[in-house]
Amino acid sequence: MSLTTQFETMLAMIAMGLLFGALLDTYQRFLKRPKRARLISFFTDIIFWCLFGLLVFYSLYQVNFGEVHLYIFLALLCGFSAYQALFKHMYLKILERLIFLAVRTFLFLKKCFHLLIITPLTILLKTVQALLIFLKRSLLFLAKMILSLLLLIGKIIFSPVLLIWRIFPASLRKKAENFQKEVAGFFLYIKNKVNNAADRWKK
Repeated sequence: MSLTTQFETMLAMIAMGLLFGALLDTYQRFLKRPKRARLISFFTDIIFWCLFGLLVFYSLYQVNFGEVHLYIFLALLCGFSAYQALFKHMYLKILERLIFLAVRTFLFLKKCFHLLIITPLTILLKTVQALLIFLKRSLLFLAKMILSLLLLIGKIIFSPVLLIWRIFPASLRKKAENFQKEVAGFFLYIKNKVNNAADRWKK
């Protein structure tokens, strides 16, 4: 392995050490280990170390085709130490700022979605529901009024007829009374049906 390749390998591993420090702090920040179950932390730790190991091997393969030497681990340690000493405090501040901005952006978008979509749809549905209820009640009221009017007209029409029929023999008057009862019973039957239907709709 040439000197240039060794130098590039050292720089790459130092960079990976810096990246490892940043990734580890990011992982710890989102994991919140004290609040997590040990089993979950165990599996996530394994996944983290496996992924970082693959990343180191990939970068090493790109630089020197995957040759492993002792100075590679020293370079990783130097990069991680440099991160801890020089960049950790600054990176954590930047990370917290980014998390804060991401949360605020999410809440803003959620509020906009609620105001622009959920609220108008809710108002529209309530308006349609109110119109349907109003239309139903109006139709029921109109049906009751028509039936009442028909009953009144029937009484007005048949009252003079019954008066005239009273001068006729009792047998004819009895037939007229029976006919009047049948007509009135028919209208009352329809009225009761409408009232029952209205009561069922109200429930």
